[in-house]
Amino acid sequence: DDAQSIYSFRGATIRNILDFPNQFTQPARVVTLDRNYRSTEPILNASNAVIAEAVERYAKTLWTDKVSTSKPQLILIPDEAEQARWVVNRVLEHREAGLTLKSQAVLFRTSSHSAALELELVRRNVPFVKFGGLKFLEASHIKDMLAILRLAQNHRGRIAGFRVTQLIAGIGPATAAKIFDMMDQADDPVASLKAFLPPSSAAGEWQSFVQLYVALRNPKLAWPADIDLAKSWYLTQLDRIHDDAQVRAADVEQLAQLAAGYASRERFLTEITLDPPEATSDRSGPPLLDDDYLILSTIHSSKGQEWKSVHVLNVVDGCIPSDMSTGSSADIEEERRLLYVAMTRAKEHLHLIVPQRFYVKQQPMNGDRHVYATRTRFIPRGMASHFEECVWFSADQSGTRTPMPDSVKMLVRERARKTWG
Repeated sequence: DDAQSIYSFRGATIRNILDFPNQFTQPARVVTLDRNYRSTEPILNASNAVIAEAVERYAKTLWTDKVSTSKPQLILIPDEAEQARWVVNRVLEHREAGLTLKSQAVLFRTSSHSAALELELVRRNVPFVKFGGLKFLEASHIKDMLAILRLAQNHRGRIAGFRVTQLIAGIGPATAAKIFDMMDQADDPVASLKAFLPPSSAAGEWQSFVQLYVALRNPKLAWPADIDLAKSWYLTQLDRIHDDAQVRAADVEQLAQLAAGYASRERFLTEITLDPPEATSDRSGPPLLDDDYLILSTIHSSKGQEWKSVHVLNVVDGCIPSDMSTGSSADIEEERRLLYVAMTRAKEHLHLIVPQRFYVKQQPMNGDRHVYATRTRFIPRGMASHFEECVWFSADQSGTRTPMPDSVKMLVRERARKTWG
């Protein structure tokens, strides 16, 4: 199926299919298989409309005899955090209506897009399995960050302490054991840590760690300053520990942003219930065969699969298509096919979610540390008739607007003048 050619990063090319008939003296005859046994008619109508805009393809219109009055939904959501809450709410509603968790899936363009959702699923004790990358909370750098916070919360947490202290160059298991034996026996753990003499090879890094620990144990420290301090210290270790430090640093930034949504360090650590941190594995562990669990998957890993209900995250420009895959017409067309593949995984219910705001690491003075997104270019206004468009706000929104600060008003005016003269 040329419409499902989505693996150019592995060397595949759609030209292998499109050019095939003309590889012979007598061109090959193309036989189109257009009956679909999976999806309902409204889902196919929307999917056909998306792929019909492709620049080059084998023309075909999928059809089915599975009639339904339920159109795919386009859900307008305030931001990524609300997206996570909405998806979990909807998944649980489907479950109450008789759909097992295993018959539902959440798909996304890139593995990191599911981070907020994974935290919400853990918080609400919804079991899930992820395909196409590590679970966010299983990544070693995320476990490192959480171990720092756990140690600050409980100085007797030896498992977290062993993990954190061995991040310091020159400190191994034997030295770590001495540190926590001494802290366990001391009346003042902070004073004992300050008095500890590390190996000479660790002397430089040791003082910065002690300063971090003292700061995190300060009862006057207000959350989420805790995680900002931990992040600042840990990011200095990443370049030495990992080759792909830049990628992992982005995950750490995302964890900090997500953690800031909790009321306190204790609340955050309590709700994000994890097994004791261990060395991470290459992929999520297999569930028990008799468990019911939600499926989380990258779109690439979902090819060939099907579920009764499918949620697609971040259906906005910058995510689908990825901002890293818009360098050429061929790249953009493959991104269109990715959305088509995601949509055609659904048998009965399809939900495309459009967050309006995304958190960013850096922004000029007076910015709100967010950027605003637009719905993917692959679903223009002319396709609206194929979808049920919905707007969802969080339950705690009162509907009132907070007046814009004068400083922000001035910034908007200044930039408008510079832009439009």
